[in-house]
Amino acid sequence: MTSHPHTFLVRRVSVVRMFGWICAVAAFVPTAGRALAIEEASIADLHAAFREGRLTVRQAVEQHLERIEAYDKQGPLLNSIVNLNPKALAEADRLDAEFARTGRLSGSLHGVTVLVKDCIDAAGMPMTGGFQGWKNYVPPTDAPLVARLRAAGAIILGKASLSEFTRGGGDNINSVLPGFARNPYHTAYATGGSSGGSGNSIAAGFATVAIGTDTGGSIRMPAAHNALAGLRPTVGLVSRTGIVPNNSIRDTAGPMTRTVDDLARVMDVIVGLDPADPATTRAVPHIPATYTASLDKKALVGARLAVLRQVFRPERTDPRIIDNFEKTIAELRAAGAVVVDDFRVPELDTLPRAPQTSARRKADMIAFLAAHPGIPYPSPREIADSRLAHPLHQAGLEADAAAGPVETDKATLDGLATEEAYRVAFTKAMDAARIDALIFPTWAQLPAINGDRNTQITDDPRPAPDAAPTALGSSLTFVASTMQWPGLSVPNGYAGPGLPLGLQIVGRAWDDARVIGYAYAYEQATRYRRPPPSTPPLGPVTHPR
Repeated sequence: MTSHPHTFLVRRVSVVRMFGWICAVAAFVPTAGRALAIEEASIADLHAAFREGRLTVRQAVEQHLERIEAYDKQGPLLNSIVNLNPKALAEADRLDAEFARTGRLSGSLHGVTVLVKDCIDAAGMPMTGGFQGWKNYVPPTDAPLVARLRAAGAIILGKASLSEFTRGGGDNINSVLPGFARNPYHTAYATGGSSGGSGNSIAAGFATVAIGTDTGGSIRMPAAHNALAGLRPTVGLVSRTGIVPNNSIRDTAGPMTRTVDDLARVMDVIVGLDPADPATTRAVPHIPATYTASLDKKALVGARLAVLRQVFRPERTDPRIIDNFEKTIAELRAAGAVVVDDFRVPELDTLPRAPQTSARRKADMIAFLAAHPGIPYPSPREIADSRLAHPLHQAGLEADAAAGPVETDKATLDGLATEEAYRVAFTKAMDAARIDALIFPTWAQLPAINGDRNTQITDDPRPAPDAAPTALGSSLTFVASTMQWPGLSVPNGYAGPGLPLGLQIVGRAWDDARVIGYAYAYEQATRYRRPPPSTPPLGPVTHPR
């Protein structure tokens, strides 16, 4: 383990754990016999334990670090962490001292450990984007969303693995620097991407919550594969400043959590105006006082939910997923929803998929690099010429470097028109049927086997572009991404060798609170979330007296 990038920190945890506890809890005597199961603890659980003297922030951080040490680079080898915050324990001590002095939590996320996808700036830690050319680049400032997390009392525990430059969906292996990430429910399978490290780390209890990013589905895919709640917010609610771009029209960041309650609490912190991101200005009138107000077990009563069968047709969808979704419909109806099962968007069958273009990526990357002086390979051409990227990405990086201006790129302009056509078509159909939200699976196939790229799932293989379905190309997340509307994946069962499945709920622009409410009511009615078998508890915590 000597080559592990955070060996010093985890060794320090192991050596000083007992003495650290003694020092950290000297101001009070913990309550005996009520140890907290850190691997599934929610924000509310942590805060109750802090207030009651059963846990300190240092203890919470230490326990998460010990789980990372046990399971990330050994044991099941989940490989979800790129690097850790070397100041995490010091930050925990500061919060504990403040709480001992004031008796009050420092904010709504006091002591909550957060893993941030490693395409997001966090001062004091490298920001790699999964690219080995940036492995030693440390941004001088936090991205605004990270600054908001810290201001609320959160501890940024570390940076989570991703597909390189956030380019990846069905797997999380196409990056030289972090390498393979594995699904804790069955390590032969993919985590989903590109926020795969954010997904498998929270499923495994390496932190309380994580932040991912989503352009075409990169929060919802790993949320579905790892039995998490993951929200792609309406574009503009969360600042994108300090985040490696993929497509500035669609890019957004959002929470990935084990409970919808935690998801709402994180949303309360990360949404808000950022003068450097013009998209956030249009969001301000749509931000509720708190997203937690939508956490109502009866939120589904009377809600009109439309099944969008046009995107998960039997010829392209695993029968087990279709069978599971029929059960999901029954569960939603039992919870009081009005499920409209003959809903159609007539234009959807003929509208093309709006592309993510090289011209857009080039323009967005140039702007990002200009705001990061000192970053290695500071242009799309230099990144491509470095040939340090994963071979799967080299052709795309070459295309980006050679692209012309975004303002005159036909594919980009046609794509914008297609996105608007989607919004018009879906709004018209939803208005006509009085639909509150759309429902359909998050993914049309079970997770891919790690390393099994684009194998056709059919007895009648066909060449591209008419190829049959593959596990990697089975995302159903394009609908919300194309329209920049909110999409949430919530656990809704398991199939095959115990692999999680996700229910996707898509609302109209700014209906994030409503979507959260529906997900919460469904979660509370079904309780599908269960911890993965590969990362069991490390044992009871023994508090010194």
